[in-house]
Amino acid sequence: MPRTTKAPLSKAEARILEQCWKLKVCSVREILDGLPEDERVAYTTVQTLVHRLEQKGAVRRVKKIGNAQLFEPALGEREYRRGVVRELLGLFGGSPRVLVSNLLETGMITLKDLKALEGAAGGATGASERRTRRRGNDND
Repeated sequence: MPRTTKAPLSKAEARILEQCWKLKVCSVREILDGLPEDERVAYTTVQTLVHRLEQKGAVRRVKKIGNAQLFEPALGEREYRRGVVRELLGLFGGSPRVLVSNLLETGMITLKDLKALEGAAGGATGASERRTRRRGNDND
């Protein structure tokens, strides 16, 4: 069983993992061939990145065909993104407010964006509350 660590993925590792999500089960050659021309690197570079991902528990070997190992993602996209968000929040003392404030200050998000997010969150919260009531878990 591969060891799993909390070690963050490098940008290159994350890019290889994205290819694995797209291809599902794949060889190093298939990952390399799936990269856009401007992102192509040596076969051995992709091989090294895949082995690092395996050590970090992000991919796993599933089969060997001839000399080629086949890999599949062991880490889902949602799980990966949640971890990235946790890391990002950690840089802001765990405070979503400080993060959003910084995004506003730098112009990376606007008040209009925030209002749209607030509306979307309100709709999601309402749907969640309706599901809870249907299940009979409402504590009112």
